[in-house]
Amino acid sequence: MTRYAIFKHFPLHRTPIIHLVIVTTFFAGLFTAEGSVAFSLSSPEKTGVAISGGSSYDPEPTFDFLQMSLCAIYDYEDIMPHPAPDPLKFKFELNAGGTDHPDTRLLTSFNFYAVYYLYALSAPTMTPYIEGGAGIVYSDFQVEGQGLRLNFNPQAGIGCEWQPHPDHTLFTAFHAYHISNGGLNSDNRGINGVLVQFGYYF
Repeated sequence: MTRYAIFKHFPLHRTPIIHLVIVTTFFAGLFTAEGSVAFSLSSPEKTGVAISGGSSYDPEPTFDFLQMSLCAIYDYEDIMPHPAPDPLKFKFELNAGGTDHPDTRLLTSFNFYAVYYLYALSAPTMTPYIEGGAGIVYSDFQVEGQGLRLNFNPQAGIGCEWQPHPDHTLFTAFHAYHISNGGLNSDNRGINGVLVQFGYYF
């Protein structure tokens, strides 16, 4: 059995065009009806740094990767111009690192997520959350049948924030991810994988 075979049926890889729909809907939502930009990035609720490590599980041969990340979390209503529940936040994330396929190669991405904090399950120093989103990823390599190096990158996962001290917040997350061009190229062999992330919010 191949690594992470349980994730072979992860649904994001079944509908490639959904990647284009998600990205288009996101950018369309950033503008008000008058055509002005609906948000400001000047005041995030928190910013952070993280390290992510992961592996692909489909197709073979698989590869491992390691990335450094910068992220910022905003109140959802500060980014999208419509009402949202208090636990819903919006996260931007910039990632850069490398893979071992077929040797050391660049892997970088820009992602955005809706993050929903599960306050009902929280403890005094711990708050779990779920998150999902999309983005754009550049890989300095191509698997067999992959038409482009610049691709869409939907992800979904779970995470938890830990606050051992009021001035320090740590977080960890587990994601399933998919990489493909959303049908923009006839050669569209996708890549599926998982990652684990550890980070610190300022």
